[in-house]
Amino acid sequence: MATAAHTLTPEEASANPPSEAVVVRFAGDSGDGMQLTGGQFTLSTALTGNDLATFPDFPAEIRAPQGTLFGVSAFQINFGSISIETAGDQPDVLVAMNPAALKTNVDALKPGGLIIADAGEFGQRNLDKAKYTSNPLEDDSLGKWQLLKLDISALTVEAVKPFGLGNKEALRCKNMWTLGLALWMFDRDREPLIQWLKDKFAKKPELAEANIAALNAGHAYGETAELGAMGIAQRNVAAAPAEPGLYRTVTGADSIALGLVAGAQLASLPMFYGGYPITPASAILHALSRLKEFGVTTFQAEDEIAAIASALGASYAGSLGVTCSSGPGIALKGEAIGLAIMTELPLVIVNAQRGGPSTGLPTKTEQSDLYQAVYGRNGDAPVPVIATRSAADCFDCAIEAVRIATQYMTPVMLLTDGYLQNAAEPWKVPDMSSYTPFPVTHHTELPPEGEKFLPYARNEKLARPWVKPGTPGLLHRIGGIEKAVDTGNLDYSPKNHQAMTDIRRDKVLGIDVPDQVVGAGQAGGKLVVVGWGSTYGPITTAVRRARTKGLDVSHIHIRHIWPLPKNLGELLKSYDHILVPEMNTGQLKTVLRDQYLVNAVPLNKVSGQPFTIAEIEAAITRHLSSDAAEELGPDDTQLPSTEAVNP
Repeated sequence: MATAAHTLTPEEASANPPSEAVVVRFAGDSGDGMQLTGGQFTLSTALTGNDLATFPDFPAEIRAPQGTLFGVSAFQINFGSISIETAGDQPDVLVAMNPAALKTNVDALKPGGLIIADAGEFGQRNLDKAKYTSNPLEDDSLGKWQLLKLDISALTVEAVKPFGLGNKEALRCKNMWTLGLALWMFDRDREPLIQWLKDKFAKKPELAEANIAALNAGHAYGETAELGAMGIAQRNVAAAPAEPGLYRTVTGADSIALGLVAGAQLASLPMFYGGYPITPASAILHALSRLKEFGVTTFQAEDEIAAIASALGASYAGSLGVTCSSGPGIALKGEAIGLAIMTELPLVIVNAQRGGPSTGLPTKTEQSDLYQAVYGRNGDAPVPVIATRSAADCFDCAIEAVRIATQYMTPVMLLTDGYLQNAAEPWKVPDMSSYTPFPVTHHTELPPEGEKFLPYARNEKLARPWVKPGTPGLLHRIGGIEKAVDTGNLDYSPKNHQAMTDIRRDKVLGIDVPDQVVGAGQAGGKLVVVGWGSTYGPITTAVRRARTKGLDVSHIHIRHIWPLPKNLGELLKSYDHILVPEMNTGQLKTVLRDQYLVNAVPLNKVSGQPFTIAEIEAAITRHLSSDAAEELGPDDTQLPSTEAVNP
């Protein structure tokens, strides 16, 4: 069964001309394989040469009750022949595998967009679970969109009938049928996915053949169903321009893992990773566990405290210690981070942020741990803080974290978030010969005869020597109690504590952070949009669009959160207005006000979803209007109150 509820008129078609980019969202029940479908469509898209960005969005429950609104899993991909910076605002195509998937996602679909719905799942029971009073596929409530309703379930069962599968096993193939149709719609090659299915089910070839049959059947349906008569045409999105080189698709988690390994290699150190499973940080442990050949040891500890303690112990023994968690786990690691600061040992701490507090929104994204990273420890306990801006950028940020940790003998906090952890994008594999090594030399030199070894003596970076335990003649005291200047002996005296506190502060503030650059626009002007972390994509695109319209707006994106770049204060003061979009209630805004006494105005969102380009564009327009420039105060709500409220 296939019907089209709405065909575009010539006027609608001219209002929605073909674009150089397309946004597709796959949505269904947690058991419908939407993440796998989206991942394989991403692979096909990457092989076609399109630039792309993805956004996997799934529920916190391992398996929510089937057909319910809170059990919907979605995967969005934005791909095109131009540079792609975000996963897209409004989908052009929504694939809805059941009523709940339709209800939770259809309002995001752009007017005139295409809905592909599995009509076989729109029975009364599923409609009730999704709280529909009538069948939206039949009641004309979807009139502003194109509708292609197919009984995908029945079509899939028919396609795999020759393989003798039970009904339940047969229906597990319907995501492949849907993927086959999507591949036809965008003229994608099926062969790489057929090979992937053969490899995946190598031990169960009958399942491989059944899934391949479903994939081919979905593709054949697109070829033979005369969908063009319904206004649904096949599209070919050209490859995006790209520099010559070797490319692969990476998620943020993959990129951080590779960057940590590369950093350890550049430092000439073995790496020890101590972790404890937590969403969305666990993917880094999984990625590193497959890289043993690069001198990586991974350890899944019994809890977060044991994880960081083991990593710190590895650093004490002369390896690069690394640990990773999300906000709740970072809180548990707080005391051990303080121990790393007091003992002055290198340690990389990755925080894959998620919605909080407490368990909060474990599978949704947020940027609410900046205060925790910069300030969140007892005592004056400064650590360098670096923030990643994209999946590909995670690689270089991880290397930078390793460099700072080993060169300055300090723990370093590396901030990423749930969106970047799971999102994928094409990444040009770098030539590692272009990276400057920073090899570590553990201290082995004995002091001159008659003198004592000074474990807290300082070099020009204020870093103390790194001595492996058991090195002959270099016995020294280490632990969490305050150390005497130079000798490292216990010393509680006021004068000594003041001196050591100042030294630890000055060491971090003296880190050689590159000067801040203006990403788009120029120094000085009416408005600068200042971002950090994963807001990079929507800010970049929004500012680029605004500048195309002739608006005086620039973009600054901060990688080094602490210490801040030395020229940042002067740069910020060269603009009339400063707008700071963040997926929190205004944390970087507060840091900038504190450090530079500037009137940074927040644009806040804590919905668990990334910013859209449109939200930032609208804020830029408001800010540059003559009235808004006078009326907007530092605590004005920038998004509708249903989306965000500032403190």
